[in-house]
Amino acid sequence: MSIEENVRLERFEIERDKDSWIRGEVRVVEAESAEAKKPVLLLLHGFKGFKDWGFFPYAAEQFAKLGYAVITFNFSHSGVNEIDFDELDKFGEATHTKEQLDIQAVVDAIREESLPLSSYMDIDRMFIVGHSRGGGNSVLFAAASSRVKAVVAWNGIAECNLFGEAFRAQVLKDGIGYVANARTKQQMPIKAVFFEDLDSHKEQYNIVAQAAASAVPMLFIQGDMDSEFIRSGYDRLQAAAPHHQFVTIEGADHTFGARHPFAGTTNELEQAITLTDRFLKGCIVRR
Repeated sequence: MSIEENVRLERFEIERDKDSWIRGEVRVVEAESAEAKKPVLLLLHGFKGFKDWGFFPYAAEQFAKLGYAVITFNFSHSGVNEIDFDELDKFGEATHTKEQLDIQAVVDAIREESLPLSSYMDIDRMFIVGHSRGGGNSVLFAAASSRVKAVVAWNGIAECNLFGEAFRAQVLKDGIGYVANARTKQQMPIKAVFFEDLDSHKEQYNIVAQAAASAVPMLFIQGDMDSEFIRSGYDRLQAAAPHHQFVTIEGADHTFGARHPFAGTTNELEQAITLTDRFLKGCIVRR
């Protein structure tokens, strides 16, 4: 990877629905001479995440230098417009269905060549890398789409209900519940629509079953210092879907040692980037 490579960044907005905006960025390395189009890499954030959280801009730039056209974006109901979290009302309305529709809207924009820097994008080589809930969303989307050629989940969830049955029952009873954001000190709303959406799509949003049934190449990268909830899900994925690839990074927590604001890369994050690139390049060769 040459430090001389210049990464160009262009921003975009997609209005997916009335007052539902997907705000994102495209990163590519420009060359002085014409070159082949680049494989497209969508990099998805997770719960209480956003495109500018911690390692995301850094990882996006590194993948661009590795030869991808990299797309990052805030889900329309991420709760973030300009700063975190300045749209808590939208955060409370988030559902997996809305997030799947957001991914589809970005994929449609790629195919229609309506995103900036689209001339660099090879729409027939489209990959998704997702962190945490973004990892689960990546699996679900790829399992239902013929467009995605490979998926990498970074400490990805295996269960859409992150909150437990007691919290679910309380939210369905009261219509709303709250989870604390330790960093911002905000109380993040979770509305009943989140669980109602899961109840309406029990089979479709069964991440373990969808991974097990999917022939799309998938790599699951898991830190061994992550939470028990995430690590137990990783074990269930590995048992149910042995045809996929699974790699554990020793000493890695949920964010590979990176924090927000980003204070620099870590050995664990570099391992995740390298493993991801190696896997995706292998998928390109196997086409």
